[in-house]
Amino acid sequence: MRLTIRYFAAARAAAGAESAVVDVDSDATLGQLEAFLAAGNPDLERVLARCSYLRDSIALCDRDARLGRCDTVDVLPPFAGG
Repeated sequence: MRLTIRYFAAARAAAGAESAVVDVDSDATLGQLEAFLAAGNPDLERVLARCSYLRDSIALCDRDARLGRCDTVDVLPPFAGG
């Protein structure tokens, strides 16, 4: 499936882009997506380890969870403040 990844804050800086479009299997897990996105980018790998995610605007925290059919994954690093 074609998936739009939207990076925010430190994730955007580490990725060097606001977004990316990737092709992944809908059976892939969040952890597998993380590994795919971080491949060859140790700065992004460090940031992703601390991030939370929204899958089509719904929180996805379990890195063993399958992505299923979706269109967008938002990558949200910890933000300062409340």
